[in-house]
Amino acid sequence: MTHDPQAVCIVMIEDDEGHARLIEKNIRRAGVTNEIVPFTDGTSALAYLLGPDGSGQASMGRALLILLDLNLPDMTGVDILAKVKATPYTKRFPVVVLTTTDDRQEIQRCYDLGANVYITKPVNYESFATAIRQLGLFFSVIQVPGAEA
Repeated sequence: MTHDPQAVCIVMIEDDEGHARLIEKNIRRAGVTNEIVPFTDGTSALAYLLGPDGSGQASMGRALLILLDLNLPDMTGVDILAKVKATPYTKRFPVVVLTTTDDRQEIQRCYDLGANVYITKPVNYESFATAIRQLGLFFSVIQVPGAEA
């Protein structure tokens, strides 16, 4: 079953407002017009993804792509990744980890938990903008499965 790529919603979990604006601006520059739902903390993001009962059934029928920062104020992105990938309704959603951490063990852990892509945020503004634009191009061609249990 294929989904209209326009119907794919990008869930951005990023607590740094400057990074969030830069990410959105450069994804748009790459021609991606999909809805972006921003969250600045893990608690509200998980409530959206897994629903009030935490079962993930709230995401049934959704096609989501998750953009995840690892350093959040209330919990780690690794915890969010583990919960999303452990839930039948959300486990197929592609998760792109976008973080300042380039620690090898952290990268390995994210892939072990089911991250699809791990990107270290470049410190330099131009490099960061370029990396996000390239990510936007990737988003425009990626196939995202819908959430079926």
